[in-house]
Amino acid sequence: RCRRIRRDNMKITIVCAGKIKEKYLSAGIAEFLKRLKPYAQVEIREIHEEKMPEDPSPAEKEQVLAREGEKLLKLVPGGSYLYVLDVYGALKSSEQLAEEINALGLRGRSSITFLIGGAFGLSKEVRAKADARISFSPMTFTHQMVRLLLVEQIYRAFKISRGEKYH
Repeated sequence: RCRRIRRDNMKITIVCAGKIKEKYLSAGIAEFLKRLKPYAQVEIREIHEEKMPEDPSPAEKEQVLAREGEKLLKLVPGGSYLYVLDVYGALKSSEQLAEEINALGLRGRSSITFLIGGAFGLSKEVRAKADARISFSPMTFTHQMVRLLLVEQIYRAFKISRGEKYH
């Protein structure tokens, strides 16, 4: 079993596009953020989603994603290990994510950022900046739902790495 990471050493930032509109999602996210307090400092940083023109051309879509991506990347703390949540990313089990977070902390990478794009996806610049790209599923979820899934998986990762029960 790996050595445990101390709470004061682990800083997790979640960078995302868009506000959470549904109360049930906000309540779930708040619950997992509360549960995470003993394990890590977690901060959520949001930008407003860029407006996409009706029926955009590929070039217009690329421009909108590039503007949004630029704003998202500005919110990533310097020196932070960057996970980008990407439909084309690698599928990981909860145990694999727990092992990676633990290993990063043990290597002195105590600042980890998870980036969630907006409704229209990610720019190629965001994908290129990622230290790792992960996908939760080949299925499509709203980016608001992904935020809830993410905070739950981060919480689960800390429980797993400490050998604590969780189900």
